[in-house]
Amino acid sequence: MLRSLDIRDVLIIDRLELNFQPGLNVLTGETGAGKSILLDALGFVLGWRGRADLVRSGAAQGEVTAVFDLPQGHAARAVLETAGIEAEDELILRRTNSADGRKTAYVNDRRASGEVLRDLSDTLVELHGQHDDRGLLNPRGHRVLLDTYAGLDLAALRGAWRARSEALRSLSEAEARLAAIRVEEDFLRHAVAELNKLNPQPGEEAKLDTERRQMQAAARIRDDIARANEVLGQGADHALQDALRWLNGAADKAEGRLDTALAALERAMVELSDAQSGVKSCLEALDFDEAALERLEERLFAIRALARKHAVLPDDLGAHAETLRARLDALDGGERGLIRLRQAAATAEADYARRAAAMTEARRAAALRLDAAMAAELAPLKMERAVFRTELSPVAPGPDGQDEVTFTVATNPGAPAGPLNRIASGGELSRFLLALKVCLTGQTPGLTLIFDEIDRGVGGATADAVGRRLAQLAKGAQVLVVTHSPQVAALGAHHWRVEKRVTDGTTLSTVTPLAPEARTEEIARMLAGDTVTEAARAAARALLSGG
Repeated sequence: MLRSLDIRDVLIIDRLELNFQPGLNVLTGETGAGKSILLDALGFVLGWRGRADLVRSGAAQGEVTAVFDLPQGHAARAVLETAGIEAEDELILRRTNSADGRKTAYVNDRRASGEVLRDLSDTLVELHGQHDDRGLLNPRGHRVLLDTYAGLDLAALRGAWRARSEALRSLSEAEARLAAIRVEEDFLRHAVAELNKLNPQPGEEAKLDTERRQMQAAARIRDDIARANEVLGQGADHALQDALRWLNGAADKAEGRLDTALAALERAMVELSDAQSGVKSCLEALDFDEAALERLEERLFAIRALARKHAVLPDDLGAHAETLRARLDALDGGERGLIRLRQAAATAEADYARRAAAMTEARRAAALRLDAAMAAELAPLKMERAVFRTELSPVAPGPDGQDEVTFTVATNPGAPAGPLNRIASGGELSRFLLALKVCLTGQTPGLTLIFDEIDRGVGGATADAVGRRLAQLAKGAQVLVVTHSPQVAALGAHHWRVEKRVTDGTTLSTVTPLAPEARTEEIARMLAGDTVTEAARAAARALLSGG
């Protein structure tokens, strides 16, 4: 509930403090007195788009403060929690507008954005008038209004929509991946076959390179060693043996002069034997099959060529082969996966369609109830011949179903129905909006309902019926009405008069709460105009007494 509104230096208001009450609050005054300024000021502090030039002439800045009661469970508490602002039983909104156009907002003395104000305003205040495009006249909000009226829970439907969207997204991504793999199918099959055939192992390239260098080195030195072996094996040992035999035969007669030579020959025979053995052993070690070298080189070059082809290191060929095999497996198993994903998508689609169809039926039933309730409300408002219809039409599926809801009216029997804001005249539209709000009341608890001249264009018994509907609406909510109708004003529980005065050449707007006697005078003025007669006062007293 809106408890108070404090306005400072806004347009033609210098300082104004209003304390509102539960029930039906009416504001009256002559045209141009400043009633619309109050709504402009309230809209400003709530973050609504409005006039840019709000600062009173000569003032440094304008300021509006609104105080709301915030009981436990009020929807505004969730908005405050999201914004990181502590919720209390009292909600204070304050917004300033400097002369240079800068705007600053505060929520419970915490700086806040205009977006936070607007989110809060959706839970605090609802404005209705002939030119209101934020509420009942906006077709984009009709489905939400119908769902709220019917008490429909969309959680399961929205969950089914998310599941459907996720299933379709997974299917689309899988189809895209499979299509991309199919483009390179020939390459993958050839590459995997080539890698499988070669089957390179980590470290194999380095090992083969070492063996190849060893074999190449052996080929270069083996010929020289073989010739040396041949020379050593061509009788050098026989010559030494012959020399040793001849010297041994002469040693007895040489009186020891050959002993050193004989010892050296014997050592030479041993060294020669060791040399022949070493050379032979080396030849055996260096012995290799040239065909083996060719096979080794062929494999080494094949590994290196594949590494260059796939732009990886030779040791990484094995891991690269696994990656290509996985992509090929994905291709081969892709169709099976697509079948599963298509089945999942079809299941999710069917579940969503079933829930959406059930929601459509629930909305159709609620639409019939709303139409019947509207018919009952229009009759007392002297519009018993008008027809209100809640029309459902199919739209593209979405998280809230596949229905578009539009409130339509036909003001006379046989006349074509059309959108509410295009068919009804000013007075008719006011009554339609009021009847609709009466039908929807109680569905959005905690709101302060504001009706801006919603009784324009009606009078007499119809105006009295409008006032009684507003009073009925105010039994369960706080209702603020800006009105020119004495019948409506007389039914208010609380009455303020808005008037414009010129003081010292300055025009200012003031708002005065009316005591019973002053209230009689104000309603008499509304009945009679500039000259208030005793008859007008008597009529005013009759209205106030309900007579």
